[in-house]
Amino acid sequence: MSSTRIRELIVTPIAFGDPPLLNSNGVHEPLALRIVLQLVLEDGTVGLGESPGGAARLERLHAAAKVVVGMDVFDTTAVAAAIDAALLPTVPSSHERGWTTSAVEVACLDAQGKLLGRPVSDLLGGTVRDSVPFAAYLFYKWAEHPALDGRAAIGDDWGEALDPAGIVEQARLMRERYGFRSFKLKGGVFPPDEEIAAIRALAEAFPGQPLRLDPNVAWTVETSKYVACELDGVLEYLEDPTKGIPGMAEVAKDSPMPLATNMCVIAWEHLKPAVEQDAIQVLLTDHHYWGGLRRTRELAAVCEAFGLALSMHSNSHLGISLAAMTHVAAAIPNLDHSCDTHYPWNSADDVIVPGVLELRDGEVKVPTGPGLGVELDHDKLEQLHRRYVDSGMRSRDDTGYMRRFQPDYELRLPRW
Repeated sequence: MSSTRIRELIVTPIAFGDPPLLNSNGVHEPLALRIVLQLVLEDGTVGLGESPGGAARLERLHAAAKVVVGMDVFDTTAVAAAIDAALLPTVPSSHERGWTTSAVEVACLDAQGKLLGRPVSDLLGGTVRDSVPFAAYLFYKWAEHPALDGRAAIGDDWGEALDPAGIVEQARLMRERYGFRSFKLKGGVFPPDEEIAAIRALAEAFPGQPLRLDPNVAWTVETSKYVACELDGVLEYLEDPTKGIPGMAEVAKDSPMPLATNMCVIAWEHLKPAVEQDAIQVLLTDHHYWGGLRRTRELAAVCEAFGLALSMHSNSHLGISLAAMTHVAAAIPNLDHSCDTHYPWNSADDVIVPGVLELRDGEVKVPTGPGLGVELDHDKLEQLHRRYVDSGMRSRDDTGYMRRFQPDYELRLPRW
């Protein structure tokens, strides 16, 4: 049917507000970058997709837009193969090509669901849960983006969090506003003993609630072992304490708790050595870089076969990505832990019409409308695209932004 053919793929880069969240690389800039896709079919049906931003990914999506025209939206295998072939000469990494194919696949599935009158979760095999649990994503943060180059300071209503008391207050606000029942702290910012103290303060403030800590490879193997022992019985898992599969395997030998990753196992070829070395016990999936929603569903089955538990990774994102995450998480039987999400930090600048996605009691109900179940706010999209154009920002640079305020800041991984 000609009505299922792709007429065009509209690629729109955007910039939206982000608080000064600290991490092992530095601090988030005032703007974060994403790319919104509108896959338009011959009959006018539009499928939505969302991708991480940056100049390289934008260029690859523009290349994809040229090759998908005329293809059948239901033939996602051929669509992915066409994109892969178009990128292969200049993008040899299958992992990097996967960022592009996944964003287009989500848009295809959204369009398919709209044509069929069925939610995307049905296209993935149906739901095993009506709502998906998420964890509060806690960050050390400044009270505001400081004034810079004539720009006034940019504040927010979260406040400062630079010590255990600040982290506990942030967690309290997260629970009060969204009902979260599990908490993840982004570490790698302060010496390990200070972050251990923050986790213990959270355990005291929220007894019995699952806790996790992610220092983004800021620690050596020995430091990682030390923290794992200190927090034995406190954390549900320790995420990416040290770099690489061999390093994680060394930590795992002596760790009293599971180790998780979204950094050392991010492509299919990483699974075999990780399993052989018993480097991880929890894998944080992310459809953006595993090749899409169907590939994520396949990944879950592989993890089940090898006894790896599952959670879900997040980066600064908006509602199209949250809807896609929710649909695929709802269709995975072996989702063992609540998922990560940055949505509370970024939702004020969302590009979707409000009313469908809502974090309540720490969960998001699976949208039941056709496709992803969300509607694009075209005025907001134009506003955020104009912000992107005017900003001149084309890549993320946490380290460079930190050096604007601390010129002697040095990126060292591991740091401790």
